[in-house]
Amino acid sequence: MKTLALWTVGIFITFAAAHELNYFPQNFVVISRDQQEPVKLTCGDLSDTDVTWKLNGKDIEDSFEDYLERDGTTLTVTEFDDPLLGEYSCWSGGRNISSTYLLMEAEKNSQTDPVKCRAKSYDCNFTCTWTLDGYTAVRLRLEHDSCEDATSCQWVGDSTPTPDGTFHFELSHSLSPYAEESTMLVVTAEAIADFFILRTTKRFYLRGIIQPDSPQIVKCEEMPQALNVTIDPPATWSTPHSFFTLEHEIEYISKDNGEHGFSSSTLVPKRISRVRGRSRDSLVDSNWSVWSPWKNVKTEGNLCACKNTTGHCCPELPPEYFNRCKEKGKKKEKKKGNRQRNKNNSQP
Repeated sequence: MKTLALWTVGIFITFAAAHELNYFPQNFVVISRDQQEPVKLTCGDLSDTDVTWKLNGKDIEDSFEDYLERDGTTLTVTEFDDPLLGEYSCWSGGRNISSTYLLMEAEKNSQTDPVKCRAKSYDCNFTCTWTLDGYTAVRLRLEHDSCEDATSCQWVGDSTPTPDGTFHFELSHSLSPYAEESTMLVVTAEAIADFFILRTTKRFYLRGIIQPDSPQIVKCEEMPQALNVTIDPPATWSTPHSFFTLEHEIEYISKDNGEHGFSSSTLVPKRISRVRGRSRDSLVDSNWSVWSPWKNVKTEGNLCACKNTTGHCCPELPPEYFNRCKEKGKKKEKKKGNRQRNKNNSQP
């Protein structure tokens, strides 16, 4: 039987993972380990009927009688420990009438923030990830002015983590991208590991989680004393770009000594072999984007390789230039074929 480690009350506890719960049940009650108030469970709308109670699909054992009280169709749980957690179902006439899960609240480690959020722009969506391993179901909710209306504060669930145990979510907000933020966003998260549930809340301003995608290195134009590198904002960045401005940083590698240099302007030294860039919001202290992929710099000589704009940073060239490159390539292949045929004919 496998075991599962979970943060609770600031320490690790280990318990048998006999019933893996990989979803949020429709009905559940959350209790704390030191709770004194008993929990009453009712059997649907039945009254004055003989019912049978089961715990996790099995008839309740006599050994639990000291912790459970039965009164007609009501079952009262008076003590709380790991063996008493799980699904309480009541049965009548061979039918499952109702089911309620009893879950134990787990307190997170104060030094661990399991929820990480990021916005690629000031548009209406942002993403969050749950990073703590060992959980089988996680859901998030963006709190609005009032969550009494379930339709305005719906849970966003995920029961399919990535191989490293990370859960991913996309949340939507209604903030105006043109207005000054005055209210923090509040994200509530719940996570289940067997019959333990961890609840946590994260508060932040949208501007505090802004991290653009990598920018696009477009071209490298040779100037008298430097190279001028053109950088475009990522396709996911907010528009108009004249209002949502970005600042860029360029990293380059020298051809002469292989040393790395950095520039906060679009001008870099001429003799460089490779270049890449990153961006961030120029008006707030946002996170830098991930660096764009390296591009080989080519500004002189045979520029036919510049047709590959993904791997090369080159000056802007007219379409006819690449037509000539194509013709040169055909002639080269023809000469290569002739040489091979001559070689074959000269062999005895």
